[in-house]
Amino acid sequence: MTGVDVLIVDDQAPFRSVARALIRLLPGWRVVGEAVTGEDALILALGDRPSMILMDINLPGMSGIEATRRILAEAPDMKIVLVSTYAVEDLPPDAVTCGALAYVRKDDLTPALLRGLPV
Repeated sequence: MTGVDVLIVDDQAPFRSVARALIRLLPGWRVVGEAVTGEDALILALGDRPSMILMDINLPGMSGIEATRRILAEAPDMKIVLVSTYAVEDLPPDAVTCGALAYVRKDDLTPALLRGLPV
């Protein structure tokens, strides 16, 4: 797979750094932006139209779940992957219904997993 532009949305700088490093390991993938709030994610996503968004669930201000809903209302074909430290059984109920492509625990995020997502 080539030509995947990724927006990373997380309020934790260490996670953004790790996600950048993982994406650099994938040929043809690149980070095209980073945001720390749901509001900034909405602006960047609708302006830059990345191929994929890695969206943290818990963000200051607008949650990642609400940002996902709003982005998909404007760009229904955008691929958004929710990320968090939650176990699947502990996810907020609306994480399943917000339209995200997938949910990935931060600890499970790998280049192979990213490569396997339909983009």
